[in-house]
Amino acid sequence: MDKIIIQDLEVQAHIGVTAGEREHSQRLLITMVLERDLAEAGRTDMESATTGYDVVINLVKQLLLHRQCKLIEALANEIAELILNRRLAVAITVEVKKFSMPNTEYVAVEIRRTQ
Repeated sequence: MDKIIIQDLEVQAHIGVTAGEREHSQRLLITMVLERDLAEAGRTDMESATTGYDVVINLVKQLLLHRQCKLIEALANEIAELILNRRLAVAITVEVKKFSMPNTEYVAVEIRRTQ
């Protein structure tokens, strides 16, 4: 299967287990690997033959504006469901990196979901 990769999309999100942690936005990096057939896009060189990366990025940003999660696991799952429900991919891998843990560069989760 072909892949569209959006690597380390930087976003701000109100996320965390405690209310205090969710009070201020935190920097997250989100990587998404969308699996789908890109043959028509490669053959026709037409933007309409593929999913615009900006569509996916805007969907994720809108999700973050309207939804506060406690866990990065839940956020990764919601992103995957959003993309799959809109049929923008037949499978997706989502990685979310969070930078708030002391003595670590970051913590991350990675999930893979399919239609």
